[in-house]
Amino acid sequence: MQHIKLTEIILYVKDQQASADFYTKIFRKNPDLHVPGMTEFVICPNCKLGLMPNNGIAKILSDKTPHPNTGNGIPRCELYLYVEDIQFEFYMALKSGAKLISPIETRNWGDAVCYFADLDGHILAFAQKIAL
Repeated sequence: MQHIKLTEIILYVKDQQASADFYTKIFRKNPDLHVPGMTEFVICPNCKLGLMPNNGIAKILSDKTPHPNTGNGIPRCELYLYVEDIQFEFYMALKSGAKLISPIETRNWGDAVCYFADLDGHILAFAQKIAL
């Protein structure tokens, strides 16, 4: 029996609208939910990406953790996305305004991968399996 039914990764962002616009370009689709305080993209079956403003999550976290604004620009997570055409995704990420961190390279774990940063410094990796 599988007890986890859905995965949702939520990124804390400085500017919800700017991040929603950025990921709309990256995913080439409109958000499935876009309301004040949360934007969601269904990126594949059983997986969503959420975008929540720093100030929104800060209300929930209260004084139990540092305010998310103190981490803007610092890579705090990585989205590792397996794609069909890495060359195309590389081009689209550049065109969408993602910051290039590392071009497409064959990595020793059996993937060709390129790395970018989004508007808040979160890392986006586009990968394809390769034969070693």
